Amino acid sequence: MDKKPEKLVPEVRFKGFTDDWEQHKLGEVVSVFDGTHQTPNYKTKGIMFLSVENINTLLSNKYISENEYRQRFKIKPQYLDVFMTRIGTIGKTNVITTHKPIAYYVSLALLRPQNIQSFFLSFIIQTSKVQQDIWKRTLQIAFPQKINKDEIGKVTLALPLQKEQIDIEKLLLKLDKLITLQQRKLKQLERLKTAMLQQLLANQRFPKVRFNDFKDSWKDYRLGEVFDEFSVKSKRENEYKLLSSTTSGMESRSGRVSGHSNIGYKVIDNGDIVLSPQNLWLGNINLNNMGKGIVSPSYHTFKIVNANPIFVNFQLKTEKMLFEYKMVSVQGASVVRRNLDMDAFKKIVIKIPNEKEQIKIASLFSSISNIINNHQNKLTQLSTLKKYLLQKMFI
Repeated sequence: MDKKPEKLVPEVRFKGFTDDWEQHKLGEVVSVFDGTHQTPNYKTKGIMFLSVENINTLLSNKYISENEYRQRFKIKPQYLDVFMTRIGTIGKTNVITTHKPIAYYVSLALLRPQNIQSFFLSFIIQTSKVQQDIWKRTLQIAFPQKINKDEIGKVTLALPLQKEQIDIEKLLLKLDKLITLQQRKLKQLERLKTAMLQQLLANQRFPKVRFNDFKDSWKDYRLGEVFDEFSVKSKRENEYKLLSSTTSGMESRSGRVSGHSNIGYKVIDNGDIVLSPQNLWLGNINLNNMGKGIVSPSYHTFKIVNANPIFVNFQLKTEKMLFEYKMVSVQGASVVRRNLDMDAFKKIVIKIPNEKEQIKIASLFSSISNIINNHQNKLTQLSTLKKYLLQKMFI
C-alpha cells in the first residue's frame, strides 16, 4: 500500500487549527520590485532614501528631491509593504509602517504582499528554512554577494490560512515589543552606569559627587603600587578550566587552543587581574570572576594590593584609563595590536579613597552591574524564545 503523505503542519500550533499548510513560491504571494540602480543626487531634505544599512530602523538622514522621486520610482513603497535586503547583507526584512513616501536603493527588494499577511511574511523569511533557500539562490562568488530579483520569487515557503497567519504574527509582534522594551531598559541602565562612573570616579582628589559620609581627599597611587605581577604555571594538561581575557570581559574556552598543549599556562583565581599587552589600549583588562582557571602565557597576571579589587576594577575601563593605556602602548605589527611598555604602564596614576569609601563605591556599582546582568539575561531569554518559535511555529 502507498504511504499516506505526511501532514504539512508545524510542531507548535495554536489550538483550533488543523488544516495542512500549503507550499508556495514567494512570487505567488508577493510582487517583487527593486530600487534605483543609480546613486541619487542627495539633498538635505525631501523624500527619505533607504539602503541596506537602514533595514533595522527604516530611517535615514539621506534624502532626494520630490522631482527625482517621481521620475525614478514608478512603483512606490506603500504602507505594509516589506523591504528585504538583497545585496551585501541578504535576507533581512522589515515592514513599512508609515504612509510617508520612501525612496530606496537597489540593495533592497520591495515585497508587496498579495495573499499573505505582511508581518507574517517578514517573520517567515527570518526562519532557517527560508534563509537556507535564499542562501542557495544567492550569488556567493559576487562581491558584494547578492540575490537577483527574479530569484527571490522562486524561494519556497509553506503557508497556513490567513487566520492562522494573523494569530502567529500577533504573538511574534508582542514578543518583538517585549524585546525592544528590554533593549531600551538595558541601554538606559548602561548609560546610567557610565554617567555615575564618570561622576564618582572623576580622577579628582575631592570628587564633586560622592557619598555624604566622606570628606577626605583621594590619594595618588601608581599602578605598580596597586598591581603586584605574578606568574604561576600549570603543571599538567587541563589542570584547570581554560579562560580568556577579551575587551568584553573574561570568557570560558574549551580544551586545547589550536591543538597545542596548555601545560605552562598561567593559573589565576577570583580577584586576579588579567590583561593582554597587545590589546590593552582597547580595554582588554579584566578582574577574573570565573573562579580558578588558566590563561595563555601571553597575558600578564596581577594580584591587587593596597586597594579593594572590585573598586579598582570599575576604574580599569574608564575613558581616562583607556587614554592612558594608549599612551603607554606602541604601534605593533597591525593597526589593532600595540605593544605595551610595562614600565610606563606601572607609572600610570590613579586616585583611590580610604578603604570604607572604596567598599561603598564598589558595592554601589556591583549592585548596578547585577541589575544590568539580570536585564541582559531576560533579554537573552526573550531572544531565545523568539528563535524557538520561529523554528517550531513554521515549516
